[in-house]
Amino acid sequence: TFGVTFSSHLLYRLRPPSPPAIMHYSEHEAALLAEKLKDDSKFSEAITVLLTWIERGEVNRRSANQFYSMVQSANSHVRRLMNEKAAHEQEMEQAKESFKNALTGILTQFEQIVAVFNASTRQKAWDHFSKAQRKNIDIWRKHSEELRNAHSEQLMGIRREEEMEMSDDDSGDNPSKKLRVDDSALAAQAYALKEENDSLRWQLDAYRNEVELLKQEKGQLFRTEESLTKDQQLQFLQQTMQGMQQQLLSIQEELNNKKSELEQAKEEQTHTQAMLKVLQEQLKRKQTDLIEEINVLTVALVNQDREKNSEKRSPGLKSEKEALLIGIISTFLHVHPFGANIEYLWSYMQQLDSRISANEIEMLLMRLPRMFKQEFTGVGATLEKRWKFCAFEGIKTI
Repeated sequence: TFGVTFSSHLLYRLRPPSPPAIMHYSEHEAALLAEKLKDDSKFSEAITVLLTWIERGEVNRRSANQFYSMVQSANSHVRRLMNEKAAHEQEMEQAKESFKNALTGILTQFEQIVAVFNASTRQKAWDHFSKAQRKNIDIWRKHSEELRNAHSEQLMGIRREEEMEMSDDDSGDNPSKKLRVDDSALAAQAYALKEENDSLRWQLDAYRNEVELLKQEKGQLFRTEESLTKDQQLQFLQQTMQGMQQQLLSIQEELNNKKSELEQAKEEQTHTQAMLKVLQEQLKRKQTDLIEEINVLTVALVNQDREKNSEKRSPGLKSEKEALLIGIISTFLHVHPFGANIEYLWSYMQQLDSRISANEIEMLLMRLPRMFKQEFTGVGATLEKRWKFCAFEGIKTI
């Protein structure tokens, strides 16, 4: 039982998904389907729905006109399909013609290469090549001739197929032209035979040249082995080795020059980067010094303005409360030699008198510039104003 259940479950999992359900017919859905039938990308889906509606029997006297218009749209799609087919056929013909032209160009270049090999195997040039070079040239020539012959046969086959297609089309369209078709077919066949004959003649000439070259090579080798002595062979090998050593030395010299140029360029780049870092550090230091000078000048101007203002104002205390505040603030700032900002000072005073405000404390400090002074610390976003106790310094100036 378990095996049967597992098999049925596996078959259920492996079966393809069911197609989506077809919507029911309505005038609104019919109007939408008519638009889809005019769209090439949605035609396949729409024609399936139209077929399902007709098979369901949705066609009646009331909906006959709508169905007729949809069937008419389906018929219009036939003309689009025929135009598409004609375009694809034209593209195929153009591709065939392009391939044939490319193959003709390749065959022409093969003929030129084979002609170069044939010219190289003539005695005037052949005697100057070594045995290994002759062997390589002979192998290359044979390979090129085989490829040329294969491409020539392929091109002739394409031309014969085109001529047969043209003859079939002409005979099918107009039977009265059979005589002219036969003449053109015979002419095409004669041309193909002529090309094949030329190809065979070229192959025969190549084989003859190859036989003659083999004979010449055999005789030349026999004469060379008899005429050349061991000393001459050794001298020839020494000259060859000297030439190779000179080439190797020149290549090594060029490589050394390139390496030296590369190392020089790397050193220049390193020196430039070091100079750039030094300039950047100098610029940063100058910026920092300039900011510090600006802060010092700002503090000096602010203190100078306060001193002038304090001289204009009455230096006396208004009440005993102010005297108590001054005593408490002096004690607080005395134990904070680096100063404190107004918020920190105000939070401390709030614990003693909750009614006092930060503005009141700052105004009291500003009235006594010889007892309290304001300084700026930090740079940029960390810039902060701090108050310091300076009565010991200020008493010397009175």
